[in-house]
Amino acid sequence: MRARVGQTIQAYAREHQSLYWFTIVLFAMGIIFGAVIVNSLPLSQRQELFGFLQYFFNTLGSQGIPEPTAHFQQAFGHYAKTVGILWMLGLSIIGLPMILLLLFLKGVVVGFTVGFLVNQLQWQGVTLALAGVLPQNLLVVPALFIVGVSGISFSMRLIKTRLLSRRDVILPHFVGYTVLVVVMLAVLMVAALFETFVSPRLMQMVLN
Repeated sequence: MRARVGQTIQAYAREHQSLYWFTIVLFAMGIIFGAVIVNSLPLSQRQELFGFLQYFFNTLGSQGIPEPTAHFQQAFGHYAKTVGILWMLGLSIIGLPMILLLLFLKGVVVGFTVGFLVNQLQWQGVTLALAGVLPQNLLVVPALFIVGVSGISFSMRLIKTRLLSRRDVILPHFVGYTVLVVVMLAVLMVAALFETFVSPRLMQMVLN
């Protein structure tokens, strides 16, 4: 059973290897673009953002996250909405470019967050990024890659069957696509737990 699962994963990885490399490059471009945006912000906007950041750090250092349950629900709700949108876009032919755009924007957000921390706090910003941004994103980013690539693959299959008149049974692919999305939702739930209970503790250690 394990051997069959391993073979299935290897076959899936080989089949979608080019798509994964493309999305990784796109995500990296988003990170670079997000970091560039930080340097292009006017000084007044950077100071305003840094004021909010200082307030957050002061609150976090003294109290931690005030309502962890509400924060977890908000974090997981955000991840679930993102995955839901990616899933729905994968079910349509015109959704393919939107999936790529969402993955690029995720890279922009990560790049801007890390870039702003480093720009304002130098080495402490690097440490805070490692403590507060990295842990959950080690799960979030791969999960979004997997959902995004699966959505792109399903959308391309729809193009082949609907526009190019190639015969293919869609239902098994739809079931596999949906099951994969549900599994990634479980992974994102773990990421939300990290974001709520692990990352704040690590950031408190850095701040204190």
